[in-house]
Amino acid sequence: MPTPRIRTVLLALTLVAVPTASAAHAAAEPPAAAPAAAPATSPAIGSAVAAATGLDDPAKKDIAMQIVSSAENSSLDWKAQYGYIEDIGDGRGYTAGIIGFCSGTGDMLDLVELYTQRKPGNPLATYLPALRAVDGTDSHKGLDPGFTAAWKQAAKDSAFKTAQNDERDRVYFNPAVNRGKQDGLGTLGQFAYYDAIVMHGDGGDSTSFSSIRKRALAKAKTPAQGGNQTTYLHAFLDARVWAMKQEEAHEDTSRVDTAQRVFLNKGNLNLDPPLDWKVYGDSFHIG
Repeated sequence: MPTPRIRTVLLALTLVAVPTASAAHAAAEPPAAAPAAAPATSPAIGSAVAAATGLDDPAKKDIAMQIVSSAENSSLDWKAQYGYIEDIGDGRGYTAGIIGFCSGTGDMLDLVELYTQRKPGNPLATYLPALRAVDGTDSHKGLDPGFTAAWKQAAKDSAFKTAQNDERDRVYFNPAVNRGKQDGLGTLGQFAYYDAIVMHGDGGDSTSFSSIRKRALAKAKTPAQGGNQTTYLHAFLDARVWAMKQEEAHEDTSRVDTAQRVFLNKGNLNLDPPLDWKVYGDSFHIG
């Protein structure tokens, strides 16, 4: 995840953002496409959620991107992050773009391959052999010294921005939202899933999204299973905090404690503005 940088927020919503410290994330392995969404939870199940539109509603998706960017980029202006790239020292090589694609975890390679399929001869195409070679490591071999400049150059291309959006959706956003809907979760719950996949990925390790969800299910039922949504989401966030504390780069849990947990405690299961939260001690607002 990116190191904090101050950005000018150019958004349609009224926004106030204060820069904060950074976090790191492990990229997801591309999950298989999830089945169709489950129906909204009924009052009989005991869920407090109203008839949520879901995180895939365009306005809510933009809010989700802003909240994630507040943690990853110290800015609500997520659209300014396409050209971001640096090695933040988390063992995953270069971290870059709107969702923190990493050279060491495969998702950056997938992104550049997609971009090159769509636009051969782009500034990043010549680095594909090096990206394949460093996958799974923190090495810059074959990438330095020109890769970061090539990334920033590519980020001026609308085709590269579209590729970043598409890979974000394929690897992170769509699987999280689909799984959340299957579990009977409203917009906040779907966001909790999304943020977890962004940080932890969905591999087979004990701190992956699927493992976090499994840990939560040992404590509470999902609304789709007849459980109470608020109770289940507290269990999920507890499991998420546990996972974050397993890795030094993620041990500051304010991303959950003073953000998602705040929304949950207020009963804002539809993630409706106004939203006020803190990440690493600094305050953000969406009005």
